[in-house]
Amino acid sequence: MHLHMVRHGQTFFNRYNRLQGWSNATLTESGRADAAKAGNKLRDLQFAAAYCSDTTRAIETAATILDINEQAGHHRPELTTDMHFREQYYGYFEGLDMGMAWHAAGAPHGAPSYNAIVRQYGPGATRDFLKEADPFHDAESDAEYWTRVEGAYALIAANPDLRDGDDVLVIGHGNTLLSLMHRFAPEGYDLGERPANGSVTVLDFDTQAPFAQALTVVSYNQ
Repeated sequence: MHLHMVRHGQTFFNRYNRLQGWSNATLTESGRADAAKAGNKLRDLQFAAAYCSDTTRAIETAATILDINEQAGHHRPELTTDMHFREQYYGYFEGLDMGMAWHAAGAPHGAPSYNAIVRQYGPGATRDFLKEADPFHDAESDAEYWTRVEGAYALIAANPDLRDGDDVLVIGHGNTLLSLMHRFAPEGYDLGERPANGSVTVLDFDTQAPFAQALTVVSYNQ
């Protein structure tokens, strides 16, 4: 099936360059425009299902896209919200300035930024280093993160109403979309920056394959 993964619209935390994992922040005026832009881009598709995290920014973005889709004459699928679709959990660093947080995580390892950690140690180290730097160690490790994310795709695969070739709407989060790209398409795309708010990434999902081979990137950050 075809997963149309939209990064939620801009929030106030995005605007202030703060880490926003499980924290809630509402969409800005620009963020509502991001959602409408994505909705108009996808208005000609009939979605067989729609999924998002249980955060305000994801739910509001999904509602806008589905409103536009319904106004274009399509049947509106029920929106499934679930915590497995959430962004990475940053623990103690939730809501802190991104540059400061990634410096705290990477500097002890000689990599004082997110991109430096990825270049020197790989994307999984960004999570493990942040958990290590978290004084409470509440931030998700790489293993904890992927266990949860795989649960989101298991939820889609278990939907008995979905068929081969169906179009499915998934409202995603910036770091999670970037993590999926690093895992499933590390070459051929510019992964130096997170996907834009309101951008669309299309993945083909083989529900019969093990998760490590289940996703194929069709397009990114469009």
